[in-house]
Amino acid sequence: MLLLSGGTVYHHRAFEVADVLIGDDGRIAAVGPSLVREDFEGSVIQAENLMIVPGFVDVHVHLREPGFSYKETIYSGTMAAAAGGYTCVCPMPNLKPVPDGREGLDAELEAIRRSAKTWVLPYGAITAGEHGKELADMAAMAPDVIGFSDDGFGVQSEDMMRRAMLEAKRLSRPIVAHCEDMSYLKGGWAVHAGRYAKEHDLPGNDPRSEWTQVKRDIDLVRETGCQYHVCHISTRESVDLVRRAKAEGLPVTCETAPHYLLLTEDDLQDDGRFRMNPPIRTEEDRAALIEGLNDGTVDCIATDHAPHSAEEKSRGLRGSANGVVGLECAFPVVYTGLVLEGKVPLERVLDALITRPREIFALGGGTLSVGEAADLTLLDLNRFDTVDPTRFRSLGRATPFAGWGVHAGIAMTIVDGEIVYADLHPGEEVPF
Repeated sequence: MLLLSGGTVYHHRAFEVADVLIGDDGRIAAVGPSLVREDFEGSVIQAENLMIVPGFVDVHVHLREPGFSYKETIYSGTMAAAAGGYTCVCPMPNLKPVPDGREGLDAELEAIRRSAKTWVLPYGAITAGEHGKELADMAAMAPDVIGFSDDGFGVQSEDMMRRAMLEAKRLSRPIVAHCEDMSYLKGGWAVHAGRYAKEHDLPGNDPRSEWTQVKRDIDLVRETGCQYHVCHISTRESVDLVRRAKAEGLPVTCETAPHYLLLTEDDLQDDGRFRMNPPIRTEEDRAALIEGLNDGTVDCIATDHAPHSAEEKSRGLRGSANGVVGLECAFPVVYTGLVLEGKVPLERVLDALITRPREIFALGGGTLSVGEAADLTLLDLNRFDTVDPTRFRSLGRATPFAGWGVHAGIAMTIVDGEIVYADLHPGEEVPF
């Protein structure tokens, strides 16, 4: 048995000082004050200066295996997740083979079973090969995926998306959409189509490429009744569209990423670690995303963790591959840049990392209740550190937050009752 003693527990969206007892079965045995007894034979971790929360969930990551293991593996990606406080991650299907039927999905599931250090719940593709031409075998995959996505590619055909939504609804799974209308991107999309693009003669990403497809898909949700989740929204128009859809009672949710909440085009440098899709946009867009997070329009904070090799990220903004890593620094930068700055309450950040992802994707758990699996994260909110990619467990190193000073860290991550990451005393990290 394992006892976490004297921590501040985030329980049912509220805080209380309590002990958490984890049984030998990997489940929470008790939550309450002064659970330690003289005859206690288990291990005790003193957590008086720590916050104990249900494990974070990231509903949008790229683990790259199978097919692109030089970028990331299931093992390295889930070790990175554990170091970031995540006990569950949901990888997108841009793999080789693409999980667009049983064969491709089984290859991914085997890699997960073999190597994962956290829970890994994959997506299946919407279309065969993510090519947008014909539907994937969604029915064959439905029992083993949490939803369907062609992340990295917007489904260009309205009729194809309609058919996908009808099939997903029949299978009781959500459509999780990367929204990108390619007709607006004829000149490329290195950065947001704004001031920086003009000053540096770079191809610009028109924000209409995102929000017009969000609008199209919400219209289809109204028609089909399909559960629909929008990936990595970056524009104020997308926030407004989702807000209106929710007010209408439609089954529409969305996520954004830390880089859209904390950065704008004014922060860009000609470095591959600032290139992602969609791009960092304007201060007005960032403000709208923060407002949306505060009022519940933006449901989840997801990292879109997308590792590439050093060579693939070495070609500046014009030539680097799209994607940055974020699992290991997401909470520290969000806590430092939003919570400590008074822009978003800690409770809302935790809700977006813990509760809403579980509610939207029907994952269960997330309340530290007796009998739940002990998937827990211990936060140190008094830790001063610097984001240092050379210390990442991820094979990817490209993050726009490199060098940021942060005022929070992950002290421990527990998955199914087992400690998979521990750094209770900075500089004395326990390996697992």
